[in-house]
Amino acid sequence: MNWGSLQGILSGVNKYSTGFGRIWLSVVFLFRVMVYVVAAEKVWGDDQKDFECNTKQPGCENVCFDNYFPISHIRLWALQLIFVSTPSLLVVMHVAYREDREKKNKRKHGEQCHSLYQDTGKKKGGLWWTYIMSLVCKAVIDVGFLYILHKIYKNFDLPRLVKCELPPCPNVVDCYIARPTEKRIFTIFMVVTAGICVLLNIAEFLYLVSKRIMSECCVSGRRKHANHSTKTSTVLLDKSSDGAFNSESKPYSLN
Repeated sequence: MNWGSLQGILSGVNKYSTGFGRIWLSVVFLFRVMVYVVAAEKVWGDDQKDFECNTKQPGCENVCFDNYFPISHIRLWALQLIFVSTPSLLVVMHVAYREDREKKNKRKHGEQCHSLYQDTGKKKGGLWWTYIMSLVCKAVIDVGFLYILHKIYKNFDLPRLVKCELPPCPNVVDCYIARPTEKRIFTIFMVVTAGICVLLNIAEFLYLVSKRIMSECCVSGRRKHANHSTKTSTVLLDKSSDGAFNSESKPYSLN
């Protein structure tokens, strides 16, 4: 798999991300993709080859390995990284859609026409909702894959010895996993980094929502202040008009 092309595509998200989003992208590629490509693939490369059982019964080792490893860690992490990176592409696609609309508008009405967007990459309107949904999707995907991994491998653990009694095994046989300690360390590392990514997504979500609420409150406050100023000015003008009218209509006294 060419992870470099995926990194090149998602690097464009940096232009539209907050500080939390940039940290998330750095964690994904430095501590998840790089570790996956450089080390994790090699650690799990011989998992079936070095999985041994104390029997020579044909098919027993394959059945026991499939029972204990219904899906390899390495393939599960590959799916997780692909799925968790996909929502970020929605933001890039939405910005590209805005830029295309802006180009068509200028082509139709001329370069000096009114722009549809002040900034095509600014998180306002529909783009804000797209960005928020991408954060929710990324957090849900990471949590979902962590749950699947925990469900298959209890407490993310890999024991040295597993017992298997599935046919065609003649009886309860002992099977041994290759390099369980090393695999356990990599599993914990990938789980922790995924948890950090979830926390970063939650922090960015709360930051954007709180910023939006504060912005709406400020706009509402300015509107109320403007309306109050307008009403005060109207009342003062009315009083001034009434005073001028009364002074003009007052009869002069004759001495």
